[in-house]
Amino acid sequence: MYSNHLENLRNELNLTKKELANILGVSNSIYARWEKNTDSIPTRRLIQIANYFNVNIDYILNLTNNKIAIKSNTINYDLIAKRTRELRIDLNMTLREIATFLNTTSSTWSAYETGKTVILSSFLTQICKKYKYSADWVLGRSNNKYLI
Repeated sequence: MYSNHLENLRNELNLTKKELANILGVSNSIYARWEKNTDSIPTRRLIQIANYFNVNIDYILNLTNNKIAIKSNTINYDLIAKRTRELRIDLNMTLREIATFLNTTSSTWSAYETGKTVILSSFLTQICKKYKYSADWVLGRSNNKYLI
């Protein structure tokens, strides 16, 4: 999913995995699993990584090869909830349908739309990959709704 681009970003700054793990405040083994794509990066950490490298999340997730400079120091949870709902409506899906697609529950998706929790990065990646939405748009980091 994101191993190549994430590793490339780290190497561009001549950082070791351990150094970047320290910068992000996570263990070396957790960061290594993210880079190897054996664990999903939590959404808040994904935003932190994108901000650190000043790059789009779509690039980190290998949704695009277009590396775009994006930096946003704040996370607008209300906007993320609004766009999560907008995405489902654009897809003309019910809560049950999108939950079934993601193999989760309607209440889980509802929690994303109401801002009770932030969408899991693995769900975000699945949706963006299939329907060509920009993860940066969903997460309020860009106004470009679709992948470039």
